[in-house]
Amino acid sequence: MENPGVYDVLIVGGGQAGIPLAYKLAAEGLSVALAERRDLGGSCVNFGCTPTKAVIASAKVAHQARRASEYGLRIPEIHIDFPAVLRRAKEIVELKRGGLDKGLEDSENPTLIRGHARFEGREGEGFRLRVGGRSVLARQVVLDTGTRTLVPPIDGLEEVDYIESGNWLEKTGLPGHLAVVGGSYIGLEMAQFYNRMGSRVTVVVGRSDHVAPSEDDDVTEALRVILKEEGVEFVFCERAEAVTPGNDGLILALDGGEPAGLNVSHLFIATGRKPNTDDLGLENVGLGTTEGLIEVDERLATEIEGIWAAGDIRGGPMFTHTSWDDHRVLLSQMAGDGSRTTERVVPYAIFTDPELGRVGMTERQAREAGHEVEIMRFDMEREKGKAREIGENKGLIKVVADAADGRILGAAVLTAEGAELVHVYVDLMNSGAPLEALRNAIHIHPTLAEDIQSAVS
Repeated sequence: MENPGVYDVLIVGGGQAGIPLAYKLAAEGLSVALAERRDLGGSCVNFGCTPTKAVIASAKVAHQARRASEYGLRIPEIHIDFPAVLRRAKEIVELKRGGLDKGLEDSENPTLIRGHARFEGREGEGFRLRVGGRSVLARQVVLDTGTRTLVPPIDGLEEVDYIESGNWLEKTGLPGHLAVVGGSYIGLEMAQFYNRMGSRVTVVVGRSDHVAPSEDDDVTEALRVILKEEGVEFVFCERAEAVTPGNDGLILALDGGEPAGLNVSHLFIATGRKPNTDDLGLENVGLGTTEGLIEVDERLATEIEGIWAAGDIRGGPMFTHTSWDDHRVLLSQMAGDGSRTTERVVPYAIFTDPELGRVGMTERQAREAGHEVEIMRFDMEREKGKAREIGENKGLIKVVADAADGRILGAAVLTAEGAELVHVYVDLMNSGAPLEALRNAIHIHPTLAEDIQSAVS
């Protein structure tokens, strides 16, 4: 009979919550195993944050080179080596992932177990799981299995070699005309990237209102106009209905769109994320899901005592930084004083150029929540300092504050380095400081951070 490995904690998934949690629980004296069926690092390292920001940087250089005449320079020709751009990104991925592999493969505690993990049932006060070909017993289990592309019901799509967030790094041919289906964060970032690489890009937005639908209308319209001025095209429709082979590529039929169809060479599917919870054997321990998401409380505990969930599968904000912070919540609950919960201020960004850094409520959300709000807005075209001097004065800053006490409810920073600058507002919100704290501060001149102050002055 097979002798199972026995651990205090089994962490399923080597993503941004799982890996640091494994090390820190082991440092607390617990025996820990980490199960990973594919690549360590999760979506962020392997096909998300790390490689996308690498190629976006390459696209930024190409874009700046094309604008050289604005700066009094002459660059006669720009040559894009698309495979080399992807190769650079892959090398960065491999460097990061290699460090993770080496650290865990050389470790006795935590122990790395390669293979897909699946619950088989309860075992005494713990749980029995099958990890690859091994049987594992664990007193507690943390699920951190992430998400994958949500494939929409487009007729004929299964016959198409489409691009999506999990495979784009392997597609070394530059599309002639790319249709990006989905106008939210991933879709907008990748649309601008491919456009700057030289592809013609059309973003198919499956709503009749605006791109990035969770944002305020004025912010998303400003972002759409910036991308359109670069050459990104937008088509609004009810949905992408079907795709069929055409003479020069693919024909994408649009329901309620104008035009009713697109002739394109490639498709990029960016219509959302699906939780990786459908083959974990959750039914064997009585743990349910809601649309694939595992419900947790503010401690990240599930309805089954001893099972926890972290990262994208636990619902709520699906960002690398929230996944990483989840490991601190879990460490506090499982081996600490229980002081940390998921009651937190969560910023995020759309890494277009300019970037959209966001935190807190939108104006719409604040009004719906019953707040009497003060709206402060700063159009970057009015900027007379560093942003204009460096030729990066597109976008806007919008701050939503409580009119009664002057505290920030939310902010949108659509500017150069917006993902960096929004942290000024993040820190004010975390400290509970009123806007006067920012208004009375002295910021270095000339800096982009001056505009963060100007927006509320």
